Amino acid sequence: MDCDRNETKKLLLVGNPNVGKSALFTRITGVHAVSSNYPGTTVGFLEGWLRRGGDSWRVIDVPGAYTLSPTNEAEQVAERMVDEGADVVVLVLDATALERNLFLAFQTMERRIPVIIALNMVDEARHKGIDIDPEALEKLLGVPVVPTVAVTGQGINRLLDRLPEARPGEVRFSGAHSGQTAVPGKEERWNAIGEIVERVQRVSHRHHTLLDKLEDASVDSFWGMIIGLFVIVASFASIRFLGEGIIDEFLDPLFDACLLPVAESLSALLGGEGLSHDIVVGRLIDGHIDFEQSFGLLTTGLYVPLAMVLPYVVAFYFVLSLLEDFGYLPRLAVIFDALLHRMGLHGFAIVPSLLGLGCNVPGILATRVLDSDRERFIAATLISVAIPCAGLQAMIIGTVGELGMRWVLAVYATLALSWLILGRLLHSFLPGFSPELIVEIPPYRIPSLKSLGMKLWMRVRGFLLEAVPLVLGGILIVGLLDATGITALMSRLLAPVFNGLLGLPAEASGPILLGILRKDVAMGMLGALGLSPVQLVVATVTLSMTFPCIATFIVLWKELGGKRMAASMGIMILAALIAGTAARMLLSIKF
Repeated sequence: MDCDRNETKKLLLVGNPNVGKSALFTRITGVHAVSSNYPGTTVGFLEGWLRRGGDSWRVIDVPGAYTLSPTNEAEQVAERMVDEGADVVVLVLDATALERNLFLAFQTMERRIPVIIALNMVDEARHKGIDIDPEALEKLLGVPVVPTVAVTGQGINRLLDRLPEARPGEVRFSGAHSGQTAVPGKEERWNAIGEIVERVQRVSHRHHTLLDKLEDASVDSFWGMIIGLFVIVASFASIRFLGEGIIDEFLDPLFDACLLPVAESLSALLGGEGLSHDIVVGRLIDGHIDFEQSFGLLTTGLYVPLAMVLPYVVAFYFVLSLLEDFGYLPRLAVIFDALLHRMGLHGFAIVPSLLGLGCNVPGILATRVLDSDRERFIAATLISVAIPCAGLQAMIIGTVGELGMRWVLAVYATLALSWLILGRLLHSFLPGFSPELIVEIPPYRIPSLKSLGMKLWMRVRGFLLEAVPLVLGGILIVGLLDATGITALMSRLLAPVFNGLLGLPAEASGPILLGILRKDVAMGMLGALGLSPVQLVVATVTLSMTFPCIATFIVLWKELGGKRMAASMGIMILAALIAGTAARMLLSIKF
């Protein structure tokens, strides 16, 4: 929606994580939203526009925070956004956890900003036997309070109708002076909150439902791990099934029917070879255009982001959004937190790490769920170095597996040890610290398909707008390097390094360097060189741990920035050479 920015009012949605802010945001803005990073940070937020009663509003979904005394980067951004002020702040409170939510509400109202409260999830509160008197809460806080159910739209119109009534809050409770706006000190706040909750909330007994029992089991030390492993396997299988299904049944036939004839005609027009042909159409493979290997802007440049990566991104975001809205992700993070914390990460890093086994692109995109730049750097680097994607895994099993499964196990053992050792080293030497996993475990909820669809569309649209131009630029650069002979020159210059450290023949340097184009194709080229079992394992490990494929490289650049991406690449190269050399020495002794 186009709004005159000179007349547009500013509305902030503020609340704890998992209180339904995103669902409320999509309800009031629809799909008229854009994703941005807060200046100077990697913390993303959504903003959209609303027109109501002649007023135009710029609506900002503030990152979820438990406090405005920040404990992580997201809460720092939330504090800054609130301190910058707004015409209205909509405080979104979870009716099932009123006491916890009121702490942030108190801190926000201390800023003397006009506030209105959306008392969200009142339906779930009723199911749990919790009954809150909104009129009494409104009187005690001195601001409008509207019961809502964001996923169904209940109360949303009433909330928007009452926006003009928003006003700075006045906390009234026993022992406070009339008009007192803030309770000084943390202990005094909690005392006031306890008194307010006691006066407005009644809790009655109810029997546990199946979802309640599942909630308890999913954080149990034993059953939680069993459920977590099941969810991981099911998620991975679903992403791969959906991604491959979209590619095989829809996108491959579409590209063959629509783009291939155009590319072939243009190839003939350009004479089938030459610099212009190689840049636009790409090189012919056995006299034909190959969307994966030709590396032209019109062929591979469109096929990689739209046909190879996009289906997995769609599948990944669908599964991620489903787990988010259902309320499972915080439980998965808790189960794996102890292991990952030893590597400078917290439990949420399990999500991108496992998704990288399907495709590194959505795995690196998923590092956005982590709190700090340091964690995102460690996770993205570990994914790029030691987590092979599904395509590469298939070629490892197919090519190395011909020599026997013990050699395949040698490859995976080397990658696993590299993941553990590199993680510990990065944790030890990188400045900063990893925040503790402080997460509210929400109740399980049945997701709203409409909210799920809107969230999926906004995330996929963001990928298309940001990633496709970057992939095209990367393909152009790689094509120019290849066409001008620079890639071949680099292979010749690095051949002594490969031979001296890794014990590989000079011709193995070419496929390993070309892994930046397609690692699975490069793996096939290695298999055709007639390497010994030890050499093939060393070459496979080195290929897996060096430069990521072009799509992953571009996303890594986008997520980390140029300097941090260069640092990550340096770590990859060094780790690959050390791991490859170590594998050569150990395997040569044993075998």
